[in-house]
Amino acid sequence: MTAGRLKILVENMRDLGETFEIDPRRFADAAAGHPALAARLDPVFSQDGSRFKETIATADVLIGWELPFRDLPKLAPKLRWLHLTGAGINHLLPLDWKPDRLTITNNRGVHAPKAGEFALMAIMMLNSRMPALMTHQRAHRWQQEFTPVIAGKTLVILGVGHMGGAAAEAVKPLGLRIIGVRRTRAPHAAIDEMVGPEDLARVLPQADFVLVAAPLTGRTKHLIGARELDLMKPGAGIANIGRAGVIDYQALAARLKTGRIGGAILDVFEPEPLPADSALWDTPNLVITPHCSSDDIQQYVPRTLALVFDNLERLAAGKPLRCVVDPALEY
Repeated sequence: MTAGRLKILVENMRDLGETFEIDPRRFADAAAGHPALAARLDPVFSQDGSRFKETIATADVLIGWELPFRDLPKLAPKLRWLHLTGAGINHLLPLDWKPDRLTITNNRGVHAPKAGEFALMAIMMLNSRMPALMTHQRAHRWQQEFTPVIAGKTLVILGVGHMGGAAAEAVKPLGLRIIGVRRTRAPHAAIDEMVGPEDLARVLPQADFVLVAAPLTGRTKHLIGARELDLMKPGAGIANIGRAGVIDYQALAARLKTGRIGGAILDVFEPEPLPADSALWDTPNLVITPHCSSDDIQQYVPRTLALVFDNLERLAAGKPLRCVVDPALEY
């Protein structure tokens, strides 16, 4: 920071589309609510690296998603804060490149409202066996799937952070019993029972539905594997709005083919885009959505910038930032 000013480099990616683009107009709209702070900001807007090299050496703040992270200590000697415009940090790991002076934050919480709505839709679809009905449709097969009402069934939510918590709040009025699986076991008003990951084997047999909303870390890789899938009730459903690697998709696909798992709705994959030759495209009882469950086309950038400007105020005041990434937890 020079003479009380903050130089901010905003790096956009054309391939991500308008939903995620922080352009000068959107930045100015957010800055209008912080006039005193805005007068001290020097933002530079780059797309696909167009102004990255000429700006990064003097930047105090960097906002973006896919960046030359490992080169940042050398390229950006003044950089104090990196804000990621998404929630996952897997593409940054391991964080052995991060200098002590650099604080990394992410977009935790920005996805929550849309994720809650999607989770509500997904759980209702699983209850109505929509993945099976769509499989029948593609096969030109008239096969009815009669199902009971959802009230009284049990939902296990793996990962009760912002998205998992929003999902619990959205589905609670349906009359579901909700069990949360959370590392800290911290209670949540919409969760009937909160357990730790070590209790997963105990609660999975109770699940009519499982919703995965957990980040991908060394601890959560394939946390739902063949053994865990087989612990679920025959015909139970599963949805994933967290990260693909939390579930063993090969094991899941095998059980979708036999009907052992009655249906799945998956929004996240490895890699993305999902390759055209992936066997998942033709897996029965599976609905694929292309990583769009939690990204609000109208509010994603305004909500991102609300978080950014709150943290800019904190940075200028020397206060701790919100949504700081913990290298030990990998999120």
